[in-house]
Amino acid sequence: MSRLQSYERSLERSRLSATRTDRPRVFPLCGLEWDLLDDVFAPVYSPSTGVALELLGLNRRPPVPRTGSFLEIGCGTGVIAVMGALAGYDRVVASDINRRAVANTAANAERHGVTDRLRVVHGDLFSGLDETDRFDVVFWSSNYVLGPDTYQYRSVHERAYVDPGYRAHRRYLQQAPHHTAPGGRTLLHFSDRGDLAELHRIAEDCGRRLSVLDSCRVREGEYGDDMVEHMLIRIEQSGN
Repeated sequence: MSRLQSYERSLERSRLSATRTDRPRVFPLCGLEWDLLDDVFAPVYSPSTGVALELLGLNRRPPVPRTGSFLEIGCGTGVIAVMGALAGYDRVVASDINRRAVANTAANAERHGVTDRLRVVHGDLFSGLDETDRFDVVFWSSNYVLGPDTYQYRSVHERAYVDPGYRAHRRYLQQAPHHTAPGGRTLLHFSDRGDLAELHRIAEDCGRRLSVLDSCRVREGEYGDDMVEHMLIRIEQSGN
């Protein structure tokens, strides 16, 4: 395992980001201000949220107009889901396993006036949804660092950083296409902090095909000096 992919480093980044005394209550991103609650992944200490917005084309102000429905898994502060609603998605659902993240997303939906078209649910991946829910875009900016299969989370905050045994990734690959509307897109934000070869092996086991739609290299300097490649990956059923 490379230093870049070290799960211990990612857990330390989680600990530092959660406990910093200068952690803000409000932060700027995309020319707007956003609430940040305790125990929620902080976009101010990692470029990944901004990168995800760029890969999705949601970082522009005014936004490029969108239509249809959008589901975000692992919504955190809700920036991506809210930006999707501001861009014109008429039905947005945001889900997170962290109840503080659910509250944080709801606060930012209210702050930016999109509560009429954005619904927040508490759940582990898709567990907060109805089985029949379908969306034109399903998206997860994942906890792409691979942890040991035996690792037990010490806090809910760590869940945003590390996925033991890629169990969550396997379930996402299995379940996400079932919540994607016909003609829609199932998307995953991944990076080379994660194990792309292992992700492809899991995808093959699940009968899925992965393709990189876009990528960019970003210097992540808050806790070190790493050049990280971020990828927007499309997930399709094999044979389609």
